[in-house]
Amino acid sequence: MAQNYRDLIAWQKAMDLVEAVYAATANFPSDERFGLTSQIRRAVVSIPSNIAERQGRRSRNEFVHCLSIAHGSLREVETQLLIAMRLRFLDEAEGANVLVVSDEVGRLTSGLARSLERSPNN
Repeated sequence: MAQNYRDLIAWQKAMDLVEAVYAATANFPSDERFGLTSQIRRAVVSIPSNIAERQGRRSRNEFVHCLSIAHGSLREVETQLLIAMRLRFLDEAEGANVLVVSDEVGRLTSGLARSLERSPNN
């Protein structure tokens, strides 16, 4: 297992997702600044934050729990992106590009959690 959360590909890709979501939400209507824009940005920031929280945890089970929380936030972000697309705050192409990054983060966090759960050193 990586010694530092910054070495985890899941964390690195989650950081890429933060950048993509911030760029995608930059042109949302100004009246959404305290609505959907704020909500989606808070949710996306929580993904790498929960992965990083592992650094302070003592057990693999706690890390798996943090990954589960990150995965839940990821699904929240995906739902909010789809809402933004339906409301036409975000065009289909840009939304699809961000969802590709989101899918990758989902695969990585799920794979990491499965790997930890199977590890004999729980």
